[in-house]
Amino acid sequence: MHFFTLRSAFSWLLAVAPIVSHCASLQKVTSDFGPNPRNVGFYIYVPDKLAARPPILVNPHWCHGDAKACYSGSQYAALASRYGFIVIYPDSPNTADKCWDVSSNETLTHDAGGDSLGIVSMVRWTLDKYNGDPNRVFVTGISSGAMITSVLLGAYPDVFAAGSAFAGVPYGCFAGNGYGVWSDACATGKVKKTGAEWAALVKAGFPGYTRWRPRVQIFHGTSDEVLNYANFEEEIKEWTTVFGFSETPTSTTPNTPVRGWTKYVYGSNDWLEAYSAAGVSHNIQNQEATAMDWFDLTCVGDGCFKWGKGGPKA
Repeated sequence: MHFFTLRSAFSWLLAVAPIVSHCASLQKVTSDFGPNPRNVGFYIYVPDKLAARPPILVNPHWCHGDAKACYSGSQYAALASRYGFIVIYPDSPNTADKCWDVSSNETLTHDAGGDSLGIVSMVRWTLDKYNGDPNRVFVTGISSGAMITSVLLGAYPDVFAAGSAFAGVPYGCFAGNGYGVWSDACATGKVKKTGAEWAALVKAGFPGYTRWRPRVQIFHGTSDEVLNYANFEEEIKEWTTVFGFSETPTSTTPNTPVRGWTKYVYGSNDWLEAYSAAGVSHNIQNQEATAMDWFDLTCVGDGCFKWGKGGPKA
């Protein structure tokens, strides 16, 4: 698989995000942390001062990136030090292009294998070791990181409370025979399905699941030259159907979070947000403040993000 390297998309953050002094650093976990059939690398950032029951944010990197680049290219670690949450930075085992497995049946199926199971094992290990809050586990990524974000939300709705995906594709869009399948049809926006067809793929990722579904937030540039903008429209179709929402937005807000971007909200309680970025390429800017607000990660103590409160069940 081939994506643009997105280091430049994060450089602006270094100037605008708050600087937090800390001694904690990125650490590689080499001990046995559970099932990891694809040998996904496990890097973690644990701030010096943790919240009482710390939330966990998973931040998978983009193609041609790695965990260290993801750590140094954003401010999530500094924000973790300020608010007391833990950040997991998985590292793709795919040495050819460092893209994530978003195609195999194993990764698309709950507890079946693939990259997704390795990442979930990291989450389960971290929850146990640091007395984390299992109701406040989140995931966000850009490009291939967004694609594995959608996979994790679809196949592991029991693990993740919410996800934020920048320039990705619908869950199951890249499905194929193997771990490194490139779907030109999906990338170029030629994979079109009805909402019911998309929802059936999501529900097949965890057969029999009937509990709360994670909240979903998606972003996409209208001029994306790598993953066509049509994927944004298909993602909306997919998740509105999974949630039982209308495809007609309940609210539309222009010029947010930046000028030229439009925010659409679907259904009740803001369970699905979609941001269309006019004229923006695949090199989309990560909106950390918007994602942090979506996850309620600036909240410390009781009364923070309540998974399932007012949201739809499967």
